[in-house]
Amino acid sequence: MTTFAVTPPSPTTAGPPVAATRPGQSSGITSDFDTFLRMLTVQMQNQDPLNPIDSTDFAVQLATFSGVEQQVRTNQLLADMQARFQQTGLADIAGWIGQEARSSAPVAYTGVPVTLSPTPAPGADRAVLVVRDARGGVVAREELPPSAAPYQWLGADATGSPLRPGVYSLTLESLRGETVLSSEPVQHFARVIEARSGADGITVVLAGGVEVAAAAVTALRQPGG
Repeated sequence: MTTFAVTPPSPTTAGPPVAATRPGQSSGITSDFDTFLRMLTVQMQNQDPLNPIDSTDFAVQLATFSGVEQQVRTNQLLADMQARFQQTGLADIAGWIGQEARSSAPVAYTGVPVTLSPTPAPGADRAVLVVRDARGGVVAREELPPSAAPYQWLGADATGSPLRPGVYSLTLESLRGETVLSSEPVQHFARVIEARSGADGITVVLAGGVEVAAAAVTALRQPGG
């Protein structure tokens, strides 16, 4: 939070100046308006009666502090509102737990077939599923029908043997002949096991520990749907 320094009295002031806030230091003035008024009173009592401070200086200091105090209260109010909104959203997302969410997050493969939702590019006559391991290496390329129909990925490597359990990234290459039209992540369904609220918003944790932003979930279904 930005800290503000209260304008000190003019150089002709004989009394003690108003303390300024050092950067990074939390000021008691911004949290206690009465303290500031008492400091102004002391400042007036200790001024040189032959050379008093211009009343305009007091008015400016008072108005400045009043504005700072209101800004601090506004910031606190906005922070409280944001926290309440996040909690409300988290309560809504909590209803997703136990359901299967569709997203383009990496797949936590455990040996169980995974339902994919491929979306080949318009005009494609071929579709190839490219499977990469956690290190980014290609472990399989699998021909898919060039349609948007759900596809059951069995988790086979390039030789047709089952892949080891782990996290894999799936990409769909859309081709016309040998020309690659597009290469996009493939959406798939995975069970939601947890919902979290953080600085970046609400995220859901999928089976296997993969996290995805709640906003990136495009569909929900009951398990086995």
